[in-house]
Amino acid sequence: MEEQKKGIGKGELIALIVSSCIGTGIFGITSDVAAAAAPGPALLAWIFVGIGFLMLVLSLNNLSEKRPDLTSGIFSYAGAGFGPLGEFISGWSYWLSAWLGNIAFATMLMSSIGTFFPTFKGGQNLPSIIVAIIFCWLLTILVNNGVESASFVNMIGTICKVLPLVIFIIMMVVCFKAGMFTADFWGRVADNASKGTTTGSVWEQMKGTLMTLIWVFIGVEGASVMASRAKSLTAAREASLVSFGILVVIYVLISILPYGALTRAELAGMGQPAIGHVLQATVGNWGSILINVGLIISTIVSWLSWTMLPAETTMLVADDKAMPSVWGKVNAKKAPTASLMITAVLQTIFLFSLLFTDKAYEFAYSLCSAAILFSYLFVGLYQMKYSSAHQEWGQFTIGLLSAAFMFACMFLAGWQEVLLVSISFIPGFYIYYLACKENARKVTTAEKWTMALILILSIVAIWLVANGTIAIS
Repeated sequence: MEEQKKGIGKGELIALIVSSCIGTGIFGITSDVAAAAAPGPALLAWIFVGIGFLMLVLSLNNLSEKRPDLTSGIFSYAGAGFGPLGEFISGWSYWLSAWLGNIAFATMLMSSIGTFFPTFKGGQNLPSIIVAIIFCWLLTILVNNGVESASFVNMIGTICKVLPLVIFIIMMVVCFKAGMFTADFWGRVADNASKGTTTGSVWEQMKGTLMTLIWVFIGVEGASVMASRAKSLTAAREASLVSFGILVVIYVLISILPYGALTRAELAGMGQPAIGHVLQATVGNWGSILINVGLIISTIVSWLSWTMLPAETTMLVADDKAMPSVWGKVNAKKAPTASLMITAVLQTIFLFSLLFTDKAYEFAYSLCSAAILFSYLFVGLYQMKYSSAHQEWGQFTIGLLSAAFMFACMFLAGWQEVLLVSISFIPGFYIYYLACKENARKVTTAEKWTMALILILSIVAIWLVANGTIAIS
């Protein structure tokens, strides 16, 4: 009989996992999915992505059970399997993804505020960017002074996230028309392209949704971390799987039901936050107000939590000596000041760059999604390596499917974003070199070859941006 211990019960754990995974992405998913795919291809894309992330969750569950000694987050699996450089690449990618996610938070927040104050409409003009920068530094200062998201603040954020989403789903069910839903089920209407939507094969439409769907699943790795607080391993595994299932159902309903209330072209043309505009079009202004108020509060609460996340990432990687110690040095309030300040400066610079891109929110979350694929890929690869060494072939297959899914997303949907992310390793590898020097560790020949390959990709990326092959506007 499995030993019970003090900890979080299964129901509480499910609530924590679901709350932590639902962010701002779900509020904008309706228009982004509709622009890329009709209902049929979108449903197939959800099946594909759902299976891929299920393999990731199963891998994380297995590794957290088999390697409880690895406590530095998911990047510790990269370190255990592929050495310090593997951990650095995973941690650097995760850090990059985390603060790019905050850029997406900023643009979505200002778009929501623009509903009430037209000066900020669209979320990426100069007034919006200035206010977003003020938010960024205010939250950085709060976290640097030891102010993290208390449980009651998280509770408020959770209610503001979930309640509008539940109302949205109910309204979409009430407004659902089967004839409208099936009218262009596979996206074959010839004039779709003239209405801001994508035509083409089912597979092309599926590919167009992948980065959007990955974006809303970022944070699912937190299930593994939270599961370690459960009363038993059985409860932890069950909670991880149940919460994952709940998330899939919520995501699918919110992205698919609107096809039965508005035309695909109408959905694709919605501004952000999309579900607020959908409710405004179907039930009136009160729907938009409800969604936007909830989103504003939810985003600020989530942004507070995610301000600490990039700093926590570098702190853990620095503790494992894969980054210089300054990145992990904490102040009297136990906050990593240097990492927080570096991250805030980079976010400030990136926010100004959004003046030069037409779709700031989509650009930010696409880069965020591409960056985290590296971290997720290492989980699948280490699951394969560990399971092979212990001849656990069922678990090896799960790791293989997880890694194959991440590779597929990189090459099929996000290759341009992956190349852009590779540019970040130009300064990144210098930081890794400083860590090696600080810890009197030589850079191995294999590490030099790996870095050279990634740096070649970064040079290719710069060249493709310069000649216009990769557009950032």
